Amino acid sequence: MAYQFDFTPVLDNAGLLLTGAGFTLALTAVGAVFGIGLGVLGAVCRAWKLAPFDRLFGLYVEVIRNTPFLVQLFFIFFGLPSLGVKMTEWQAAVLAMVINLGAYSTEIIRAGIQATPRGQLEAAESLAMTRTQTFKHVVLRPALAKVWPALTSQVIIVMLGSAVCSQIATEELTFAANFIQSRSFRAFETYFVTTAIYFVMALLIRQLLIQLGQRVVVGRAR
Repeated sequence: MAYQFDFTPVLDNAGLLLTGAGFTLALTAVGAVFGIGLGVLGAVCRAWKLAPFDRLFGLYVEVIRNTPFLVQLFFIFFGLPSLGVKMTEWQAAVLAMVINLGAYSTEIIRAGIQATPRGQLEAAESLAMTRTQTFKHVVLRPALAKVWPALTSQVIIVMLGSAVCSQIATEELTFAANFIQSRSFRAFETYFVTTAIYFVMALLIRQLLIQLGQRVVVGRAR
C-alpha cells in the first residue's frame, strides 16, 4: 500500500515549530556572543602564553574537543546539581553551547592571532600605540578577519548541535518536532519540515554573519 502524505497535522502546528525555531535562534545568539567572547580570552592566553591561564585553557580545549556535546550537556544539567549547582533547561543549554563554542573558537582565533606579522607589531610600537590599541587594531581585528569564515561555520555547527538540547526538555525546534510527531504519528512530514527549517536557519545565519563580518570585522580591519 502506497504511503499517503499528509502535511496537515504539521501545518496545523506551524506556530509551535516557529516558536521552537525562535528558541533555537535565541540559544544560538546568546551562545555565539558569549562563546566567541570566551574564545577571544582563551586565544589570547594561549597565543601569548599567559601562565597559568594558557595551560588551563589548553586543558579546557582538549576536554571539550574530545567529548560529545550531549555528554557535556548531561554533565551540566544532571551532574552539577549533585554539587548543589541547579539551573533551568534554558540555562543549562546556554551554558553548554557557550562552553562548547568557546573551546572551538579559542583554537580558531588563536590561529588568527599567531598569524599576525611581527612587522605590524613593530610598526604599532614605533607609532607609540598603547598595548590596548595594538591589541584591538593590530592584533584582534585582523585576526578575526582572517578566521571569520571558520567562526561562522562553527556557529552554524553549534546551532545545528543545539538539537540535542531537546533531550533535557529545552523547548527548541527539535523538541517541538518530537512533540508534534508523537501526537500526529506523521514522522516523515514532521521531520521533513523540521529539516527544511534548520536548512533555512543555517543559510540565514551564514548570510547574517557574513554581512556582520564585512561591516564590523573585515571592513574595520583594513
